[in-house]
Amino acid sequence: MKIVLASNNKHKLEEYRKILSPLGFDVISQSEAGVDIEVDETGTTFEENALLKARAVHEACALPVFADDSGLEVDFLDGRPGVYSARYAGKDATDKDRCQKILEELKGVEPQKRTARFVCVIQYINEHGEVKTARGECKGIIGESMAGNGGFGYDPIFICGGKSFAEMSSEEKNSISHRARAVQKFLEILKEGKQ
Repeated sequence: MKIVLASNNKHKLEEYRKILSPLGFDVISQSEAGVDIEVDETGTTFEENALLKARAVHEACALPVFADDSGLEVDFLDGRPGVYSARYAGKDATDKDRCQKILEELKGVEPQKRTARFVCVIQYINEHGEVKTARGECKGIIGESMAGNGGFGYDPIFICGGKSFAEMSSEEKNSISHRARAVQKFLEILKEGKQ
């Protein structure tokens, strides 16, 4: 079954192909589906942003489509950066800049108040236009400094199980991450649709 990822992000496409191809899904990017659009993420929730992307691409190609939106929510910061995770430190900020901004905002905050979660929401629209949602979360704390050389984004400051996501192997991270949990629920939705 052909399914379109509402993204042209090569890393994301590769990750989803590894997961879904062995299950009989032919995952293609939106550009491979002939869709050349950039969707403004104007939603206030991960669910809204993922749905905006999925709907726009589905309307353009009429194939089954899925999109995801993810980010970091820090409790002490009232859930920020949340849906603004990618642009929290400014449009041209690097991953390091974003991590440093969070660390600066939490300077002097005791460990028990540094709780946070990574969130990933997948919105799927099937060939009949029906929408299904899969949400995954991974809870942890924000460390006091960056640690590790792996991963991307906020991984160096997000501690889960005693070490940062950036200190974990990709297999270790992918077994517990927010994206892994959302994908697991997404797979259940896809399997239901194939029956």
